[in-house]
Amino acid sequence: MDPYDLQGSASRRRTSNLKDYFVGATPLQKRLESVRRQSSFFPSPPRRKILQCTQLQEEIDPQKVAFLLHKQWTVYSLTPLYKFSYTNLKEYSRLLSAFIAAEKQKGLAVEVGEDFNIKVVFSTLVGVKGTQRDPEAFLVQILSKSQSSREHREGRVLWTGWFCCVFGESLLGTVSEDFTCLPLFLANGAESNTSLIGGWFQKTFDCCFSPLTISAFNLSWMAAMWTACKMDHYVATTEFFWSVPCHPQSLDISYAIHPEDAKALWDSVHKTSGEITQEEVDLFMDCLYSHFHRHFKIHLSATRLVRVSTSVASAHTDGKIKVSLCHGLVFVGL
Repeated sequence: MDPYDLQGSASRRRTSNLKDYFVGATPLQKRLESVRRQSSFFPSPPRRKILQCTQLQEEIDPQKVAFLLHKQWTVYSLTPLYKFSYTNLKEYSRLLSAFIAAEKQKGLAVEVGEDFNIKVVFSTLVGVKGTQRDPEAFLVQILSKSQSSREHREGRVLWTGWFCCVFGESLLGTVSEDFTCLPLFLANGAESNTSLIGGWFQKTFDCCFSPLTISAFNLSWMAAMWTACKMDHYVATTEFFWSVPCHPQSLDISYAIHPEDAKALWDSVHKTSGEITQEEVDLFMDCLYSHFHRHFKIHLSATRLVRVSTSVASAHTDGKIKVSLCHGLVFVGL
């Protein structure tokens, strides 16, 4: 049976990934996780809207968007932040700078506001949201400081992370107004810094991070949705990567398609205006399987899809994502 038909199994896999969220969690975190588990038992939606560039997304700062593109991000799932306030971003910057400096100096006392060789900056990402109700995304950066002059100037970016919520209506209705729901956290930089910042957020806002894997089911949805994006020109080949478990070493299969051919295939199966249906995604993938089998006599449906790459973005099942165009900032299906 084609694994993309197993909606129930995909839903169960996503649920099982949540089991590691709250090892040693507080009662409040466990209660929030209970709410999220209840909603995860519902099957994946059989249809999803095709997201066009909204007025909110048109307000995105081009410089900040350019900074987010063409980097590999590790994706984490994040429980709601308790008593987080957008008006306190400067204070959070000072406190987190002091925390990181203290950790780097192995527990030596550090005064808040003391001048360090690093600087932490919090800033909002205006427009990285799907609806007006979604909380504003925000960016956290660790910057080095130049010591070439008396006045420390900002140097290179050592680490970057950003928090976002896009079309999060189903989650927003499960938490009180004391919580800010930003379910996705994306990090680029040293894992040691990711761990430090995650620990500070967990202590400060009573939240919990968990590495987010992307199922083969959702990878197929991403491939379809990114292929469906209207583009002026294509800059990258559409590629699919499958893994075949075998001994002593696994076998990887790469399937490259000209992006215009992939778009033509999608247009031939896409019949529902303004939305994508599960039936269309299945048919899109089945056509790829049939074409590959006709030439190589290999049933890709019996393998495991581990990565998709398009002109818009690429995603790997281990939770690694790289965004090439602004369309990819909307992570539907994660």
